[in-house]
Amino acid sequence: MRALYIGVMSGTSMDGVDAALCEFDGLIFRKLVATHTLQYEVALRERLLHLQRREPSLTLREFVELDQGVAKTFASAVQELIAQAGVQPSQITAIGSHGQTIFHDPLVLGSSLQLGNPSLISAHTDIDTVADFRRKDMALGGHGAPLVPAFHEAIFGSRNEMRCAVNIGGIANITVLPCDEKPVRGFDTGPGNGLMDEWAARHLQKSFDHNGEFAAAGTLNQNLLDALLADPYFALTPPKSTGRGDFHLDWLEQRYPTLTQLSPADVQRTLCELTARSIVDAIAAHAPTTHRIIVCGGGSKNGFLMQRLTALSGKPVGVSDDYGLSSSWVEAAAFAWLAMRTINNLPGNLPAVTGASASSILGGIFRA
Repeated sequence: MRALYIGVMSGTSMDGVDAALCEFDGLIFRKLVATHTLQYEVALRERLLHLQRREPSLTLREFVELDQGVAKTFASAVQELIAQAGVQPSQITAIGSHGQTIFHDPLVLGSSLQLGNPSLISAHTDIDTVADFRRKDMALGGHGAPLVPAFHEAIFGSRNEMRCAVNIGGIANITVLPCDEKPVRGFDTGPGNGLMDEWAARHLQKSFDHNGEFAAAGTLNQNLLDALLADPYFALTPPKSTGRGDFHLDWLEQRYPTLTQLSPADVQRTLCELTARSIVDAIAAHAPTTHRIIVCGGGSKNGFLMQRLTALSGKPVGVSDDYGLSSSWVEAAAFAWLAMRTINNLPGNLPAVTGASASSILGGIFRA
């Protein structure tokens, strides 16, 4: 039976809201019907990025303002998407809203917080909205992340070869896709685009390093790379997850106090290597027999980063577009898929990935 769902996602890069209208045949993802990106207002994005810096102060009024601002942006993205696609709200079964993560602490507090009031989204769009996907997994002892590996398995899994799906957003994560009956595994590897984006913003006054050109102009600084890779996170055993609150420019300066003595281009080159090395090291340690690497997320558009992944891994590296799903829309489509699972009373997490004690139906349903 054909059904339409919308996935709405803003990841750790915080560069805007991606909305994907997806068609399902029963429980099977069939295709992207339409997509739309709505950028955050500049002031709202700056306030959200500020929340990633150590322990920011925030009044309750400011918190609610941000929560409402994110929800309205998500709702507007959905409204513009369905207008573009020529469909009515009544034709959409549900929205899967990830929200905007501003806090993630699976180890001490066992909680994660996403902004974007789902009641406001459902009211503004007149569409049932599924949200708050992470905290049920965390209540069961899991990390609440990554949640996309279950979707990666459904879309990119193969019975002929072992694959590894790599999502590179602000944070990077991998999904190990065995070709036998072994469980799917996945975890956050560390920084993705986030540090490079912040460094580009500081030195180029641009939101990202186009095609990795800034990095490609620099020279790798091995001392800096070694200092960054010495962070304890990289040596942790999965399951594990992290966020922009752990890897940011303050962290960079703490790890290497003489950073200002280095050329900005050399730092960017080294940050690119950090992303590539941490991904490749994770695959080598936890999925050494991987035959093929499939990259999605914004990092797939960084040509220099893709070159480094290929050179360091020695494996075929492609993009998800080659497997039927645009690399720009995998995560948004994944939350449409997770909403579909919740509406059908099916679990959405993989305990082998998150460390939860059991699989579970994720999120709450907020009726229009």
